[in-house]
Amino acid sequence: MSDSLFKMVFIKPLMQTQIICMVTACLFCQLTYGFSVPDLIDDPLWTKPPILMQGPSLPDGNPIDCAAQVDLTQTVGLVEVIDLTLCNNSTIKQAWVDIKIKASAVGEARGAYLPAANLTYSPRQQTRVNYPNSLYDVNTVTNGKMAYANATWRLFDFGGRAANRATANYLLESALSSHDASLQKAMAETIRSYFEVLTAKATVQAKTQLADFAKTSWEATLRRENLGSLAKSDTLQAKTAWDKAQLAKSRADGDYRKAAATLVFAMGLPTHAKLLLQESEKYHNEQALNDLNVWLREAEEDHPAIKAAKAQWAAAKEKITAARAAGLPTLDFMINFYQNGYPNQGVQAASSNTTTVGVTFNIPIFEGFITTYKIRGQQAQAEYAHAELQTVIKQILAEIVKSHADAVSSFANLESSQQLLESATAAAASSANRYEKGASDILELLNAQSAMAEAHQERIRCIAEYRSARLRLLANSGVLGRDLSGNIKNNSRP
Repeated sequence: MSDSLFKMVFIKPLMQTQIICMVTACLFCQLTYGFSVPDLIDDPLWTKPPILMQGPSLPDGNPIDCAAQVDLTQTVGLVEVIDLTLCNNSTIKQAWVDIKIKASAVGEARGAYLPAANLTYSPRQQTRVNYPNSLYDVNTVTNGKMAYANATWRLFDFGGRAANRATANYLLESALSSHDASLQKAMAETIRSYFEVLTAKATVQAKTQLADFAKTSWEATLRRENLGSLAKSDTLQAKTAWDKAQLAKSRADGDYRKAAATLVFAMGLPTHAKLLLQESEKYHNEQALNDLNVWLREAEEDHPAIKAAKAQWAAAKEKITAARAAGLPTLDFMINFYQNGYPNQGVQAASSNTTTVGVTFNIPIFEGFITTYKIRGQQAQAEYAHAELQTVIKQILAEIVKSHADAVSSFANLESSQQLLESATAAAASSANRYEKGASDILELLNAQSAMAEAHQERIRCIAEYRSARLRLLANSGVLGRDLSGNIKNNSRP
């Protein structure tokens, strides 16, 4: 059979049949289920989840804007910091690639339900036969071309393909949840770093204010000493207090620079970049925190890390079914076409076309107990996955219990710290006025100044503790997100 005739008889009808079947399936799904027509080249089996086509987004549905440009000459809000940090996080990028890998595995599992066809074509082949002990010249040389084609379609396999498909789907679900969990963790670390910078900046401002107050006190002491109404020792004590306040200011400024540099590096910006962060106008949420049981119940249902562990356990159980089905019979439909010979044989002298059609029933008899031990191994893997799920649940719920208690406690301390700061500031101002008029001594002034410094530090500490506790509560419960206005929020909780 000539090349053109072979292509016309076999290849073209096969391609036309495939195209007709795929177009028919697409139209059927479009009209019946409303599915979009798949990409016949990139993803013909609809394996890509929507997130791969829409782009990465936060667990609350808000997109991550990786194309945004940050103007460092203006104040930068929390939303911009989150977007830049998440776009440059290597762990999130790994989780994103893992989704692609698991989606490809889903395609392999779905492809096992479709027929498999192979074609081998040799345009020129020579077969030489020699008879060295023959009395006659019967040696032959045959030139020709050969072609082989076969198609196989598995009709029945006792659930092996179904188990592999379910396993791939569960692993894809686990990858999606793991991606959400990595987003949650990275976002929690980013927000923590953001507020650490604001806290460090507030500390610098407080230390600067205290240093200015100490300088004013020293100047007042110096004036009284020049007037002869004060001993030199009082001036030295005031000067020591001012030097101490300047040292504290210098240390606070160093902590602020370190916190800012850490945040700049996490955002992927040049190390010399200077950030102007927006100040937080609200230090806490006026609404009361929900009951602890609500947090625990919803975290066990919706936390992405728990969802990922559950999907891993489900996939491990499906692998048991797949291992068991590997040792059971299979039923295949086969069709073969041979032109001018058979595989691994020489070309025939006479042109021939051979077609075979049939059904093959494969029954495994003995495989050295390999299937048995595969089943045992998958059962052990399922037990391990279940134990790991329980461990993840206990760890997350334990963290929620601790962070909820810290949030409630730190929330109660906010008002007390504000009252303490107001009282200490008023007392320090009154003591300074009294000292200026000679109605008090240096010890009273220094004590009032020290009390005001401690009140400032307590206020900053209480704000930082509540921010940290609330952030940890949101992150541990798996509901951390942001709305379009840039406020860190929980869609269902305060």
